[in-house]
Amino acid sequence: MSIQTFLWTTLAMVAFAANSILCRLALRDQVIDAGSFTQIRLASGAVALVAIVSFRKVAWAQINRQSLKAAAMLVLYAAAFSLSYESLPAAVGALVLFGSVQITMVTVGFLRGERLMGLQVFGYAAAISGFLVLLWPGISAPSLLGCLFMAAAGTGWGFYSLFGQGSADPTSTTTCNFVLATLMMLPLWLLNYQDWNITSAGMVIAVISGAITSGLGYVVWYVAVKRLETMHAAVVQLSVPVIAALGGVFLLNESIQMRLIFASLLVLGGIAVVTGNKFR
Repeated sequence: MSIQTFLWTTLAMVAFAANSILCRLALRDQVIDAGSFTQIRLASGAVALVAIVSFRKVAWAQINRQSLKAAAMLVLYAAAFSLSYESLPAAVGALVLFGSVQITMVTVGFLRGERLMGLQVFGYAAAISGFLVLLWPGISAPSLLGCLFMAAAGTGWGFYSLFGQGSADPTSTTTCNFVLATLMMLPLWLLNYQDWNITSAGMVIAVISGAITSGLGYVVWYVAVKRLETMHAAVVQLSVPVIAALGGVFLLNESIQMRLIFASLLVLGGIAVVTGNKFR
């Protein structure tokens, strides 16, 4: 991995962690409902990206089957992501999310012929073990429903990332995906108008999440993911829960339990082993 790719990837991971913190903050304090957070997040991301593409005066991405599939996966990710953070702490949600992302992307990588070599197999197993340790039943186990929603979000994000590997222009492609996802989400949001709960604080958080840490963050990720192999892109995202955990402690006053510490150590150790070597 080159230094430039590392920097792009790191910036994207920080943006992803910020999304978990912002969403949990908004839904924990009930300053906005999950559906409205999702719709405003997608719409504000679309507006910011349209402005960027217009300023750059680049060609708009064409709507095709690939863009429709990517937009659908973006809706799945964003909606399930918001629903999960009604019950999950920021760090736990991030770990479940990117554990699911990894499973999705590595499975596709195997189908494409990519393989882990030597100690990388043990690194991958350690990362998965950390994910399982967190979810192991017990008094400190997270909400099962919240985890199921987040697993669905991870599946959606995994496929969205895979679709991004074929992008010729990350910015215009992401813009197209956000516009289409906003339109896809709109009918679902309108049908649930009775559940709307939108305050000014909630709207501000959703806009920041959409325009900055989502819209711009995903452009950065699409740039990075084009330079990464499928498995490499999958495993490196497991660093996000650790960043989210630190943010949860310092910004949301969340506590860090031994279960989460142990799980995070396994995940980080697995990442170090897998990404420290090249794929065959």
